[in-house]
Amino acid sequence: MRFFPALSIKTLPQSGLFQSPVFLLLISGTLLGFNFPLGKIGGSAGISPMIWAWIVSLGASATLLPILIFKGRLILPKGRLIPYIILSSLITFVIPNILLYSVIPKVGSGFTGLMFALSPVFTLTLAMIFRLNTPNRTGLSGIILGFLGAIIVSLSHGTAPEAPHIIWFIIALLIPLTLAAGNIYRTKYWPDKASPDILAFWSHAFSVLTYSSLLFFTQSQIPLEEITYAPMAVLAQMLVAGMLYPFFFRLQQKGGPVLLSQIGYVAAAVSLIIATILLDEKYRTETWTGAAVIALAILMTIRAQFNHQKKL
Repeated sequence: MRFFPALSIKTLPQSGLFQSPVFLLLISGTLLGFNFPLGKIGGSAGISPMIWAWIVSLGASATLLPILIFKGRLILPKGRLIPYIILSSLITFVIPNILLYSVIPKVGSGFTGLMFALSPVFTLTLAMIFRLNTPNRTGLSGIILGFLGAIIVSLSHGTAPEAPHIIWFIIALLIPLTLAAGNIYRTKYWPDKASPDILAFWSHAFSVLTYSSLLFFTQSQIPLEEITYAPMAVLAQMLVAGMLYPFFFRLQQKGGPVLLSQIGYVAAAVSLIIATILLDEKYRTETWTGAAVIALAILMTIRAQFNHQKKL
């Protein structure tokens, strides 16, 4: 069932650069890297984690809605699409985002971003268990190298005198675990002929509904006044989310779960740089050494992907 007929309007190209897994990896990871500093700004201003996660999904769905209308592709979910959207929303956005924006004020946006660098290891393990496609030797080396870089950063930050209680680091580790589960689920159960934009829109729309229900259940209202605490950061976050998730779901479709999970490497490097420059967060030499190792892992991942494309 289509809500609107197709309109004559140009959209993103369906081939070439916008379908290249390497491009999608870099652009998705870069946009994701902005989430952590923006979340830190929102949390410092007093915006609750639940509201901030609500803002992210609202921004994504509000941006995708007019695009789908103009393209004539806004359809009502039915059949296998319904459970896919519900589960995809919960394990991809709702649970990870609540965890994410809860730990950012405690451990810093740069460190929280680096937790995403652990998701490829978890995703690779699950991909092997479920017998999904795994990367070649260069790709595996990149994942291992990225993992080592993340460990270096984690240890250098966690042993600092000003480090928060260990419980917050344990909670932070749940982020890559839930992300890995989402990566595998979305690939293994991707509905036949479903477009990335439709899946992104309805997953975030359901997330908005879930966050709203949780807020009403816990607070009897949606405290919209919190948005006024940092309006520019809220607007920036909505725009970033709106740009990120169409690329994110295309990367899932074109690159598979393991490559998708490596946006954590890109996001980790980007968030660390942004947090240092804009938020004046301080990191030790060991932390930057780990970040450099992660950057090398990104290059190995890109090389492995190029080699794979040449063989096709």
